[in-house]
Amino acid sequence: MSRAQGARAQMALAFESVYGTPPVTGFSKMPFATSSLSAEQPLLESELLGYGRDPLAPVKDAFTADGDVVIPIDARAIGFWLKGALGQPAVAGIADPWTHTFTSGGWTLPSMAIEVGLPEIPRYAMYAGVVVDQLSWTMQRSGLLSMTAGLVAQSETNAAASVAGALDAIDLVRFGHFNGAVSRNGTALGNVVSTQITYANNLDRIEVIRGDGFIDGADPSMARLSGSMEVRFADNVLLDQAVAGDPCELVFSYGLATGEAITFTAHKVYLPRPRIEVNGPQGVQATFDWMAAQDDAGGPMFSVVLTNDVEVY
Repeated sequence: MSRAQGARAQMALAFESVYGTPPVTGFSKMPFATSSLSAEQPLLESELLGYGRDPLAPVKDAFTADGDVVIPIDARAIGFWLKGALGQPAVAGIADPWTHTFTSGGWTLPSMAIEVGLPEIPRYAMYAGVVVDQLSWTMQRSGLLSMTAGLVAQSETNAAASVAGALDAIDLVRFGHFNGAVSRNGTALGNVVSTQITYANNLDRIEVIRGDGFIDGADPSMARLSGSMEVRFADNVLLDQAVAGDPCELVFSYGLATGEAITFTAHKVYLPRPRIEVNGPQGVQATFDWMAAQDDAGGPMFSVVLTNDVEVY
């Protein structure tokens, strides 16, 4: 008897030309660490009386499909998730390397089809109409560098064989925490212990009445870029900015000696005034729970520049 094992699980992804309709070809194999993307449909207990003490059969409630996928921050596959969260990038270059610039603020987002396969069963779940709700990750000194993508899907269909067809292979070129750097207004920011960053599209699920019980779409509403930065208290630079209420630009970047790089820029960041506590003889630390806003003259709040050898996403 075969039993499903995560070690053999596989994920395939392709962008849809029509929301909720998976393409026939064009799927790429995606690296991932964990996935909670799945569908559920709870039962409602019968409230009817007059049939004795034992209840009548339950009734199915609304269908939902969503979940999180933990993915590596790498130089190639990350572009698919950035496109899903921010839209089609602007591409510069006439040959390798290519520079992809993703920016926030777009009114529409592309939808994806994602197939999660468990070949032992076999069970291949195809999720159509998948839209990226948020991306979040943490910068720190050590550990594996991963990002969590929060997803909202329209539907789930299951098959005994993959319908994704031949998959485009993506060679993994992974960044590590030791490749990371943080800068403020163009100058390296020291004494940063860790920082957590979250970009959210705050999707509005269109829960209309349909014969199939699916949502009619997931529209982006007001975006949000926020985070939490923990720093060793060594100077008053950030504290003075917080007290004055002035914004700054924060840049979170990773780069490899082979030329691959990714840069996340929060163009206009506001810092709150934090508590400065002395909790013992060890070093004093402060935590700034920051928020970002659109740049001057309506510029984007958030932009990502990805440099690699991939021409088109």
